[in-house]
Amino acid sequence: MSATAPTSNQPLIHQWMPFTANRQFMEAPRIIARAEGVYYFNTQGEKMLDGSSGLYCIPLGHGRREIREAVTKQMEEMDYAPPFQYGVPGAFRLAHELAQMLPAGLNRILFTGSGSESVDSALKIAIQYHRVRGEGQRQRFIGRERGYHGVNFGGWSVGGMVNNRKAFGIGLPAVSHMRHTAIPENKFVMGQGEHGADLADDLERFVALHGADTIAACIVEPIAGSTGILVPPVGYLNRLREICTKHGILLIFDEVITGFGRTGQAFAADTFGVVPDIMTLAKAITNGSIPMAAVAVREDIQQTILDAAPPNSVELFHGYTYSAHPVACAAALATLKIFRDEDTFAQVRANTPAFLEQIGAFRDLPYVTDTRGFGLLGAIDLEPEGAPGQRGFKVLCKAFEAGLVLRAAGDTIVLAPPFAATPDEIRQMTEIMRSVITAN
Repeated sequence: MSATAPTSNQPLIHQWMPFTANRQFMEAPRIIARAEGVYYFNTQGEKMLDGSSGLYCIPLGHGRREIREAVTKQMEEMDYAPPFQYGVPGAFRLAHELAQMLPAGLNRILFTGSGSESVDSALKIAIQYHRVRGEGQRQRFIGRERGYHGVNFGGWSVGGMVNNRKAFGIGLPAVSHMRHTAIPENKFVMGQGEHGADLADDLERFVALHGADTIAACIVEPIAGSTGILVPPVGYLNRLREICTKHGILLIFDEVITGFGRTGQAFAADTFGVVPDIMTLAKAITNGSIPMAAVAVREDIQQTILDAAPPNSVELFHGYTYSAHPVACAAALATLKIFRDEDTFAQVRANTPAFLEQIGAFRDLPYVTDTRGFGLLGAIDLEPEGAPGQRGFKVLCKAFEAGLVLRAAGDTIVLAPPFAATPDEIRQMTEIMRSVITAN
């Protein structure tokens, strides 16, 4: 399959592409021109399997008629209304539906436009909650190495990706990082490893070092996604919950990737049986059709903030122009209806065993140093070739040529098939990956 560029009257040079090797891309563009179902098409009309669900955000497949019709209908009624001091019907309906879907108690919803915005919003809510309770000294956040929480200053500060610090500086002050959970004892384990629950005790070490009364929140992804699908060991998240509760620290789950069925239940919190105090959501909430995200907050957290403010005053001095955008709300409502009507999460559970077995089988290939996965999330670590990330990037490019769009996190190849993919289509994805890795 050949890489194709736009026609000569559409130059590439004017777009500064995000998270992209721009110079290499201009020499060998990978242009996606159309999408349908679980397939992309390049400008020559050649078909490619979508092995990453867009960017983890299109689990129902591309071009869903129900979402398109809901968006069209909303556009005909109203395209936009200001979210500050005014409301739109769809936003209240969506918040209600999400409240029924989320773990018990997480029933207050703040809408944002992206996962990065949701994370910064969650951090602000945590600080304000402690401040109005008379504990304004709680300003510290605890994140985790190899965590990813978006690209805004708050998000990358609590995240654990070194390239952000190399590029942009020190980030927010008063942030500490626990160790990640990708340990040798759990290599080649598909699902949760049996070793490493004690890594959660890093939080106790920071309590001892800084004092519990200085820590506002601990934020983790239940499954760290963007740095290579790091699955929590058995008991790890439960231990984090216990420590946070013991010391009055808010526990924030970043479910931007795991939310809406990726683990086989609505949220990873449900799958692992651990309920956080705040949860960030994005990506699949609209099946990737329109940017939208949210923060789900425990009812008493919101009520504490509301009660502390004078009458007729703004309680949370925060928001975005596109918070609760009416068209995005329509897309999200249509998406949630499809999840319900098609029993989508049951499909994930049905497809998971064979998928994880196929990912685990990569351990026999040359250059493969680890495999892991959970639900419809799979990762394959490759032995570096030259500079870190070089081999992973080479596999990404070769896979595109072979008809597969996937994710590469350094030298880790990630597969996150759409929930709409059939077992045969998932098998085709892994077979393409296998042939490309074997050849490289």
